[in-house]
Amino acid sequence: MPNFIDEIEQRTPAGIAAAIGRLIASGRLTPGDRLPTVRVLAGELGVSPATVSHAWQALSAVGLIVSRGRGGTFVQDAAPKWLPARSQSMIGTVGPARLDLSRGTPDPLLLPALGPALSRVSQRAVTPSYQDLPIIPELLKALRASWPYPVETITIVDGALDAISRSLDAVTRFGDRVIMENPSFPPFFDLLDQLGLERLPVAVDEHGIIPADFAAALKLGPAAVLLQPRAQNPTGASMTANRAEELARLLRNTSASADTIVIEDDHSAEISIAPDVSLGLWLPGRTLHVRSFSKSHGPDLRMAALGGPAALIDPIVSRRMLGPGWTSRMLQTILHDLLTNGESMAQVSEARRIYFARQRALADALTAFGLDVVQADGINTWLPVQNERDAMVRLAASGIRVAGGSPFLATEGGPAFIRVTAGALTDNVRPVAEALAAAAHPLDSTVHAVGARWS
Repeated sequence: MPNFIDEIEQRTPAGIAAAIGRLIASGRLTPGDRLPTVRVLAGELGVSPATVSHAWQALSAVGLIVSRGRGGTFVQDAAPKWLPARSQSMIGTVGPARLDLSRGTPDPLLLPALGPALSRVSQRAVTPSYQDLPIIPELLKALRASWPYPVETITIVDGALDAISRSLDAVTRFGDRVIMENPSFPPFFDLLDQLGLERLPVAVDEHGIIPADFAAALKLGPAAVLLQPRAQNPTGASMTANRAEELARLLRNTSASADTIVIEDDHSAEISIAPDVSLGLWLPGRTLHVRSFSKSHGPDLRMAALGGPAALIDPIVSRRMLGPGWTSRMLQTILHDLLTNGESMAQVSEARRIYFARQRALADALTAFGLDVVQADGINTWLPVQNERDAMVRLAASGIRVAGGSPFLATEGGPAFIRVTAGALTDNVRPVAEALAAAAHPLDSTVHAVGARWS
């Protein structure tokens, strides 16, 4: 076991935790290794037991160590093997935290109230035929009215990831290439891996996919492009109409991508401050657009609308009839009520305003502490750091939990990042921004945080 005394340069909770974190990251401490007791290590370092205890709590909060009571404290074992690879790497964000900014989920207090909608829904779930349309007519009408471009057909599935999975199943085959953003949503990486698809990562900036990188990837003949047009997870970037038109033009004019299908995940449509945007406006026959409602109306509704040409949507609907069949029409009725009821619409509009204000407050505060950041859209902010693990440990020592950037990145060895769920910041932002700045650049707080591209 390494000599802890020699490795610990700063004998503060954050310094101790960061040193142990480096030992674990380098493999010098391995899963199952037992750590010294709080009192023993405190005595060797000449600090109070409370100092070491705070360090242990920080390491536990980021999932690096686990206490087994009187049995001792150990380096955490690997995540459950049934989890996909990227999910295994994200499971470390567990344990107590004063402020949890790691989850990437909406503020429950900003979701529209379900009670009134439930009271207006019939108490009987009536489905006279298993062959009824998979989407109720009134919901279809509401979705068509708000779709970002004239669309041929729309269906309802069980959430955004279900829509993405079924779309990829329909338009790709084992070994096909798929363009995806870098960074991107970790389950997308796992999904492509499980389908046997080759990733073609392209960088993004504050306006979305960078055209030059996109043009290079298109020459490799991808079967599909998977992108997030607004409030991109994790960066919070939203694509402009000019950028969307440029990407559509590159798709249309690149011979190797003549059959490439665009799959868009508009997961934050109702809470994004950016205007509707879709490559479907220029490529309607080659675009599958997904609009989900987890961020705006509730994760447990598990519903997403999938729209596009009938030639692509109909096979998805047909295959789904041999599985779940359809998404509960009662839940569809509830969603329709939430999308059309004046009070519910006002609640979602207010949530959009509040998320914008929280993002702006965080960006302004980070700028005041010397970090050059671009205000993000939606609920997440992507922050470059000198060392991902050190930053997470230092923040955990301050009672703040964030998500590590590694699971969101397509490649290893590049710049380090953390993802901060700014949408969860309800109180005074300044001390949080100060802690983020100190963790991001502990040796030089004046280093600018964001460059020209997020990859």
